[in-house]
Amino acid sequence: MPLRSTRTPIACAVCALFVHLPALADDFVLQRVLVEGSRSSQIGMTDSASSGSVGSKDLANRTVYRPGELLEATPGLIASQHSGEGKANQFYLRGFNLDHGTDLATWVDGMPVNQRSHAHGQGWTDLNFLIPEIVTRLDYRKGPYSATDGDFSSAGKASLAYANRLVAPLAAVTLGQDRYARSVLAGSPELAGGHLLYALELMKNDGPWTRPDGYRKINAVLRYSRGYANNGWTVTAMHYRGHWNATDQIPLRAVASGQLGRFDALDTSDGGEAERSSLSGSWRRTTEDTASSLSAYLIRNQLDLYSNFTYFLNDPVNGDQFAQPDRRVTAGLDGSHTWHAYKSADGAMASDMTVGFQLQNDNIFNALHDTRARRRLATTREDHIVEGSAAVYLENATMWSPALRTVVGVRANGYRFDVDSDRAENTGRARDSLLTPSLSVAYGPWQHTELYFNYGHGFHSNDARGTVAGIDPKSGDAVERTPGLVRSRGLELGLRTVAIPKTETTVSVYRLDFDSELTYIGDAGNTEAGDPSRRYGVELSNSVRANKWLTLNFDAAYARARSRGGEAGGQRIPGAVEGVAQAGLTVERMGPWSGALRLRYFGPRPLVEDNSVRSRASLTLNGRIGYRIGKDMRIELEGFNLTNRRDSAIDYYYESRLANEAQAVEDIHFHPIEPRSFRLSFSKNW
Repeated sequence: MPLRSTRTPIACAVCALFVHLPALADDFVLQRVLVEGSRSSQIGMTDSASSGSVGSKDLANRTVYRPGELLEATPGLIASQHSGEGKANQFYLRGFNLDHGTDLATWVDGMPVNQRSHAHGQGWTDLNFLIPEIVTRLDYRKGPYSATDGDFSSAGKASLAYANRLVAPLAAVTLGQDRYARSVLAGSPELAGGHLLYALELMKNDGPWTRPDGYRKINAVLRYSRGYANNGWTVTAMHYRGHWNATDQIPLRAVASGQLGRFDALDTSDGGEAERSSLSGSWRRTTEDTASSLSAYLIRNQLDLYSNFTYFLNDPVNGDQFAQPDRRVTAGLDGSHTWHAYKSADGAMASDMTVGFQLQNDNIFNALHDTRARRRLATTREDHIVEGSAAVYLENATMWSPALRTVVGVRANGYRFDVDSDRAENTGRARDSLLTPSLSVAYGPWQHTELYFNYGHGFHSNDARGTVAGIDPKSGDAVERTPGLVRSRGLELGLRTVAIPKTETTVSVYRLDFDSELTYIGDAGNTEAGDPSRRYGVELSNSVRANKWLTLNFDAAYARARSRGGEAGGQRIPGAVEGVAQAGLTVERMGPWSGALRLRYFGPRPLVEDNSVRSRASLTLNGRIGYRIGKDMRIELEGFNLTNRRDSAIDYYYESRLANEAQAVEDIHFHPIEPRSFRLSFSKNW
């Protein structure tokens, strides 16, 4: 774990421990990699009430239907799905409908997951390549309050880390309803003075849909590491491939009339295929007075996505299916260097000064085609995009006294966009740059409580095609070009306390403004300019370690999102999440038994600007019960939607036309949550 992960001058003391006590470092690093990181005991370790870490043990206690739901360990975050299992999740956080990842920066093992200028949606975040068994930690931070964070991080950032080595090799097999089957094999034997981590996952899932999802995936990780988390290096290769059929959202009117069942599809040829391969490396060096890190990555992503959301609205003969192929190679290089300084003999005052850089380049080929049953009929647009970015940042973390800490930072961001389109009017080059300052203050005059003040600027990049566009590729009408970068401004007040024994409570109140919610509409092939927006919100997170075998958690969040332009009474932001909550209990160390229950509330949302149409709330209860057979074997039963509710996973409101309809109809279109189902797992360590 990098020293800078704590982002406080406490790192200085940890640094000295590593340098002078190498014999103890081995045990310490093993704890950091394999154990540390629960959501409790964050006093003195974070710079805001809305940031924290979740360790592997707590992540393993969560019952998740799909890998992307691991991010729901972040308080207030919802991961949903409106299509086939292989498609990227839809995310909600802090008053945002984040679509497939815009304004939620997601990193896995030091590599960005968000894909810029994507065929389907800006910031496309596909986490299906994630193998939960080797995830050691989730670090989350909400709001634009850190100079180390860049694109897509205004609402939040989630970073998942893989282990360098495992406690013991693992083999697991899971079987479930709807022809679900999954197997995992992982281990980390010693090799040539280091460790060779390997993990292989095979999975299939048909789901409850009338036309089975037919989701099949293969997932592999191979990593060689030497040294420790603070002094060592790693080289990692990953590969994922999945293909699926999709049951996308369906119109409510068709279900109400009996024309469709809840798990039917209107276009049974929707679906897709995705592939991701990566090679990455990291190096870290720590001395008594400095800490340096360097990481590099090369990622190849491919996606073929076929969707039909409006059925026969635009083409009554062939239907409205469209294809969005995307091919890209992403390369990046990140580095930082920190100087530690002690300004008093007793170490009561200390400071870290960090300078860092981030470079990224995307070489992208994508397109938008009209199709029928995955056969191409016409081309709306085809583009070759080269998008590059460079950022440098400076951040100072100072402990002025045992009660007062500050973090002050500034980040300079520069982007270049080069688009070679099939239409000369949409071909060109553009540049944009932005300076983003940040400030965090933590004050804890009491032993068990800290107060926080956070202020910062952030941004998200817009699709490169919008920065040079001259005409709408569908209509041929002239369009205005959009800026490459859109600024956000955030402000937050927070409190964290462990004054009540065995309990940690955090409360935060925030405001987040965007200059414009400009987005690229991949389904139409053009850029849509939104008004400036403002969001207010309050979040509560509470964790209680009742005793050695029972842990209770409760998280709740409420947000108010409004457009700051347009007509009065029509300032709601469609899909903006308002209220969410999670309540959970975890039982462990009860002899061979363990278990967990988690209740998730996903509140109603406005679906149109005047709030005249709203989605309904959904409530899901998931759980698991496990039994350990001997020392190295375990059997576990997981249950999903245990109350078998008929809620929606997601809702939209727009025009569509069915084959038997004479004209377009505005309607709610929904994707149902899966009915009650169970999965049985058997695992063995050796």
